[in-house]
Amino acid sequence: MSQPTETISAHITENTLLQPAVQAWKFFLRDQGRSHHTLKAFSADLLLLEEFLPTDKQIGQISTKDLEDFLTWMEKDRGVPCSPKTLSRRITSLKSFFRWLTQNAVLAVDPAEKLVQKTVVSPLPTVLTAEEVETALMAADSLRSSANPDPRPYTLMLLVLETALKKSEVLNLKSNHLELDNPDEAFIYVRYPNQRYRFKERKVEVSPKWVEAYQQYAEKYQIKEQVFPWSQRRLEYLLEDITNAAQMEKHISFDMLRWTSALSDLVTGVEHDKIRQKLGISKIQWREVKSKLRSLAVQNGYTLPEEEEKAE
Repeated sequence: MSQPTETISAHITENTLLQPAVQAWKFFLRDQGRSHHTLKAFSADLLLLEEFLPTDKQIGQISTKDLEDFLTWMEKDRGVPCSPKTLSRRITSLKSFFRWLTQNAVLAVDPAEKLVQKTVVSPLPTVLTAEEVETALMAADSLRSSANPDPRPYTLMLLVLETALKKSEVLNLKSNHLELDNPDEAFIYVRYPNQRYRFKERKVEVSPKWVEAYQQYAEKYQIKEQVFPWSQRRLEYLLEDITNAAQMEKHISFDMLRWTSALSDLVTGVEHDKIRQKLGISKIQWREVKSKLRSLAVQNGYTLPEEEEKAE
């Protein structure tokens, strides 16, 4: 049983060294229900600060300049790559830790308060244009009708274009997740073995064209339980086979097809919540994804539906 937060913070003073203060903060975060991943990441960030500062530095002696010098060391002098996203999280860790110390009256002044948080703007993903999708599918179709026919690339690519499944979701797809008896109303269930991700589970429609392709594929490879009984690397190679057959400069990937699928839905006027559910993401995640999709639409010369234009 963990100690009450008040008891823990009572043992921490401005003369305490950084490591025991970080341990007390971890107890506090755990009591707040933070995940193991968050605890591990935040405490690792603060232990790097301990590595940077003199070993006898007390938390009450840590200044804003010390923290700024630490961040400069992280970015330029440590000799280990520090991405903008990682740097942003480490600034968040510092602010959260020293805010906690200040709010619990351990410190009179918060040295991290004036640190400038750096917003990370991730680049837009790469997508296929409508013309490139058609070219790639034609190339994939040619692979399943060649002298040595292989229906796998076409079946895989069309599935991801229609369902926007992630690579891990494709690998986890089982034959009993498919409902294909009526090709005109066919769908698949996206299931997760880990209960933590049950909120991502969903039902996604597939077309009669994919049902036909899958049946040819399943017969050739005697598919039993796992729909794609190949390694992650092999599935990536199947998409690369399409890239090569189509002689495309873009290298087709799961992520590219997933974004292409969502973008196609957006520009054809599919309801936002339906796109979100298809992607298996939360409403908070959808805000950023929606913004990127709109930017991708403009970047690729698509005309947004009238209701999308009004929402801008």
